[in-house]
Amino acid sequence: MALPEFIEIVPLDKPVKAEITVPGSKSITNRALILAALADGEVTLTGALWSEDTQIMVECLQKLGFEIRVENDPEEFCNRTITVKGLGGKIPNSGTAEKPLELFVGNAGTAARFLAAFVCLGNGVYRLSGVPRMHERPQAALFKALRELGYCVESGNDKLPAKIWGDAERGVRSAECEVSIEESSQFASALLLCAKVGGWKINVVGENAEESPYVAMTLKLIETFPFKGGKFQIEPDASSGSYFWGAAWLIERSESSRAFKLAKNKLGRELKSGEILRAGPFEKSEITVAEWPNSHWQIDDDFTVFIRAGGMSHTSEISRIHDLGDSIMTAIVVAPFTEQQVRFVDLGRLRVQETERVVALRTELTKCGARVIEEGDTLTVYPSELHGAEIETYNDHRMAMCFAVLGLRVPGIKIRNPACAKKTFPNFFQKLADAPPRGLGATILDAKTGRKLSHEELFAD
Repeated sequence: MALPEFIEIVPLDKPVKAEITVPGSKSITNRALILAALADGEVTLTGALWSEDTQIMVECLQKLGFEIRVENDPEEFCNRTITVKGLGGKIPNSGTAEKPLELFVGNAGTAARFLAAFVCLGNGVYRLSGVPRMHERPQAALFKALRELGYCVESGNDKLPAKIWGDAERGVRSAECEVSIEESSQFASALLLCAKVGGWKINVVGENAEESPYVAMTLKLIETFPFKGGKFQIEPDASSGSYFWGAAWLIERSESSRAFKLAKNKLGRELKSGEILRAGPFEKSEITVAEWPNSHWQIDDDFTVFIRAGGMSHTSEISRIHDLGDSIMTAIVVAPFTEQQVRFVDLGRLRVQETERVVALRTELTKCGARVIEEGDTLTVYPSELHGAEIETYNDHRMAMCFAVLGLRVPGIKIRNPACAKKTFPNFFQKLADAPPRGLGATILDAKTGRKLSHEELFAD
């Protein structure tokens, strides 16, 4: 049974005590799959995310000739144990200039960028293509670097689709290139993952190059990876966990607001100047994310810094470069419930991802009654009274999940194309609806009929 095209989230009406598990990190899983294929021996990845983006990577590696075994994970439905037989840098399959080996990368930026560098280690011709949005996303800095290294990359506009000539017969190279991460740090990560086998020296330049959290993640992964074979544990995805920390923060504020309203009604009059109203004891929700990562490999590990202990209410500026990664979208969507305006800065990369996220966030929050000002690559969100609205997701998984969280507090939030969550979190809506402690116990309706959806109908397939 498929997830309907149009759903409504019903706000929670009672306290929740839950500990939510979230699937493995997409960023780590797709990096680890490339490193496992480059390893000299069999590598087993445990806790690996199994979603559209990682399935695309596995399918591409299998098409390139790698033996990969995928087994269920008893602890998390959307994780898998994935065993890859590494071939020490060799790529078995390839094509010719007349008939290149076709690799379809969907809208998976990691697959598109990582595989573009990876196939250069092969001995033949490869053609990478994706969905129309992937053909709009940046690739030029990566293609420029690959050409500096001596590889042939043929593309009409330095985007996908592109034809790439592998060069394995020339053996280990001694080459150097410069790569800019102004538009995406994935360009540098793609090259660094393959640098040892390719014999490449990579000079990373661009905004905050030395401190880029995703480049740092790649380097730490390379340092600790079992290249001679063995096991590697993928940690839970912090950006996916942000939705539940965000929900906890929203619900806590809602419960506190209700408690103070009751206390004021009980008082039966307006507060006098200087008088402090104290709410009586009330039952509070307790929502946490299980096995929250603390390795600091993921910049979104720090989301709890901004959410716990009312942090969002005392923060005036949050940066997409210095503070948070993808979870900044969660922070933006819940920001109307803060006590002061919050400026979200350095949002340029959000414009070239699954959709133009800066415009999408401003547009959909404004629909809900929020006051949001867009200036350059900054969004300023003001405290606002919100109301229900029909949310367009732009086929962007994070738009769907962020606004679903908003629906746990704001009545009338209806979401179009919620199944786009399959890109990174196929069972997200099931976790919203499952009974505590494994879920939040939310009611999710088919927005066209008003019918309550079952567990099976909430899987994004």
